[in-house]
Amino acid sequence: MAKNNKFYITTAIDYVNADPHIGHAYQKIIADVLARWHKLKGKDVFFLTGTDEHGQKLVRSAEEKGKSLKEFVDEMSEKFKEAWKALHIEYDRFIRTTDKDHEKFVQKFVKKIKKDIYKGEYEGFYCVGCEAYITEKELVDGECPYHPGKKVERLKEETYFFKLSKYQEQLLKLYQEKPEFVLPKERRNEMTNFIKEGLQDLSITRTNLKWGIPFPLDSKHVIYVWFEALQNYLTGAGKNQEFWPASVHLLGKDNGRFHAVIWPAMLLSAGYELPKTVFIHGFLTFNGQKISKSLGNVVSPKNLVEKYGSDSIRYFICRNFVLGEDGDFSEKALIERHNSELADKLGNLISRVTALTEKYGIEKGSNNLIKKLKLKEIEKHIENYEVDKALALIFEFIDACNLYVQENKLWETHDKKKLYELVDSIKAITILLWPFMPETSEKIAKAFGIKIKSFNQISEPLKTGKIKKQEILFKKL
Repeated sequence: MAKNNKFYITTAIDYVNADPHIGHAYQKIIADVLARWHKLKGKDVFFLTGTDEHGQKLVRSAEEKGKSLKEFVDEMSEKFKEAWKALHIEYDRFIRTTDKDHEKFVQKFVKKIKKDIYKGEYEGFYCVGCEAYITEKELVDGECPYHPGKKVERLKEETYFFKLSKYQEQLLKLYQEKPEFVLPKERRNEMTNFIKEGLQDLSITRTNLKWGIPFPLDSKHVIYVWFEALQNYLTGAGKNQEFWPASVHLLGKDNGRFHAVIWPAMLLSAGYELPKTVFIHGFLTFNGQKISKSLGNVVSPKNLVEKYGSDSIRYFICRNFVLGEDGDFSEKALIERHNSELADKLGNLISRVTALTEKYGIEKGSNNLIKKLKLKEIEKHIENYEVDKALALIFEFIDACNLYVQENKLWETHDKKKLYELVDSIKAITILLWPFMPETSEKIAKAFGIKIKSFNQISEPLKTGKIKKQEILFKKL
C-alpha cells in the first residue's frame, strides 16, 4: 500500500520495574481505539507497544526480588502482555528492548550519527526513577518533580555526548512550521520554552552499568537507556522501516522532552523523516490518589476487568477524560457511567429493539432516523484526538434512537418500517462503537447477522432479514 494509506501508531514502552496499572492501560486503550478506527477507514495499520528493559532501576528491582535480570524482565514483560490481552488491546508487535533486532538496530544507528557524538565527562543530578539527569532548576526540595520522596543522586562519570544543542534552531523552526508535530498546544508551548532556554548536549552512555546495549564506539560503555529505548519505534516499524514515519507517538507528559526534543534531534542527525505527531497526554490518579506502590493502590488492569468488564473500563477511559489533560480514574464515576449510559441507554436500546424485531420482523425502506447521526463531526473529533467528544456524539444518537422507540410506541404499533430504521441505525452504532468497545460490538453484530469490516457498511442498506433477541448486555453494577 502507498505510504499515505498507512497509519503507524506507537505508545511509550513501559518500564518493567513494577506491575502494569491503570495509568499504563489508559494510554494503550486510546492507542487501540485509534488503531481500530483507522482499520475501519481502510488504512494499513500498524500498532506498536512493548516494554523497556534496560537501566539502573531494573538492576535494583531485580536485586530486591532476588531474581536474575533476565528472569525478572521476562516475568514482568509477560504481565504487561496479559494486562493488554484482558483489555482486548490488539497490537501488531510487542517490542522488548532486549530483542536482538533492537540491539542490532541501535548499534547501527549510533554509527550512523557518529559525526554528532564526542567523548567527555558529565557531572549532575540523576533520578533513578526517571533514568535521567535532572537540572538543579527542576529540583523540588532536592527531589525529582516526578518522583517526590526520592532524593536524586549526584553522579560524575566519563561519557559520550550527543550534540543535541546543534539542533536547537531546527527544532524551533519545526515547531513553528509544523505545529501538529507536538500536541496539544499547551505541551508544544512548554517544549518551545524549554528549547529556548538553551539545549545542553546529551550524555548517551554509562560506564557504571553493564545491563544495557553495548556502545559500539567504546567497549567500556553501554548506551543510556533512554537514548536506545526511543529507537524502538524504528526497530518496530518493520524490517526496512516500511511503516516509518510514525503517524502518532502517544505518550505521557513525563516523557514529553525525550520524544518532542531529543527524539526528533536524533532523527535529524540520522537523516530519517520525522513522525507526524507527538501527542502528550496527562496523568491519571486512582480514586483521587497518585498511583504508587507506597500507597498500595497499584491495581492490576486484569483485576479491574474481572470486576467491571473490559468494555466498561475502555468506555469510561475514553468518555470520561480529555486526552491531554490529567484525570482521575474513579470507580464510583465508572459505575455511574456504566449504569446510566451503558446499561440504561445502549443496553436498553439493543434489548428492546431486538426483542421487537425478532417478534414482529422488519420491512426494508429508507432510514430517515440516521440523518440525526453526526458522522462527519464524529470523524473530525477522532482526527483531533477528542475521543471523549466522539463518544458523546455517538451516545447522543443512541438517545435519539431510544426517543424514537418511545415517541412511536413501537411496542404497540409494531411498525415494521420504523423497526427497520432502528435496526439499520443500530448497525451504524455498532460499527462506530467497535473501536471503543469491541467485545460488546461483536455481540451486537452477531445478533444482527453482520460482520464489522469498515465504515462503508454504515451507508450500505442492512442485508440481514432476521434479528436475534439480544440478552442484557450490561447488568447494573
